[in-house]
Amino acid sequence: MRDFTTKTKLRLTIGTEQEKSNRARSRLRFDRNWWTVLAGCIALLWIPPVRAAEPASVTFSLDFPGSDPDHYSISLQSDGRARYECSAKISPDSEDQETYQTEFSFSDATRTRIFELAARAHYFSGEIDSGKRKLANTGVKKLSFKDGQREFTAAYNFSSLPAVQQLTALFQSTSATLEFGRRLAHSHRYQKLALDDELKRMEDQARQGDLVELQAVKPVLQEIYDDTSVMNVVRARAQRIMEMGPAPSAGR
Repeated sequence: MRDFTTKTKLRLTIGTEQEKSNRARSRLRFDRNWWTVLAGCIALLWIPPVRAAEPASVTFSLDFPGSDPDHYSISLQSDGRARYECSAKISPDSEDQETYQTEFSFSDATRTRIFELAARAHYFSGEIDSGKRKLANTGVKKLSFKDGQREFTAAYNFSSLPAVQQLTALFQSTSATLEFGRRLAHSHRYQKLALDDELKRMEDQARQGDLVELQAVKPVLQEIYDDTSVMNVVRARAQRIMEMGPAPSAGR
């Protein structure tokens, strides 16, 4: 009887120890699983946010001492936003210079054309200057392309590549438009009597197709048109320029 009781107690003790061991192992597995899940959550929280793709951009610049402006650059992003910067005379009859900058948007058609021409020129990744040394110096020009994977810049005086020639003409015509806007803003503020001659020149060049992206200077023209202190003939000319359709892109 004593042996039976001892054996029973022993079996109960062993069973109790096994149950404790099983519970411990289960708790360990739970703890491990819990820490695995927690570590996964922390890892997800620390994943850096996905950065938006960097917009592609095309930039044209010209440095030509003695000309007016003697420096300017136009930078266009793939979404159409653009920035113009220049160093130029405050007015045609002044030797004082100013640093001027403005932001505007290219039309969809011109934006598309610029990036198509950049692609044709292999994004300016190679030599684009003609290499002809006997040509007249028309200023140091640079074309640059940049996106998330590539960044190229090429300088030239004259290029024999049709795509580069067309881009040069287009950007130079855009600068001519923006320069009218800059001078008109100055004259409207300080010398309203000079507005008529400036607008006459602008209207003539616009009709000849020498100016593009006229919408870029529409805010200045609108201010002149809305100013009742300006002569009616001047206001009418500003209105006619605003109503002109988009000029054909230079270099077509």
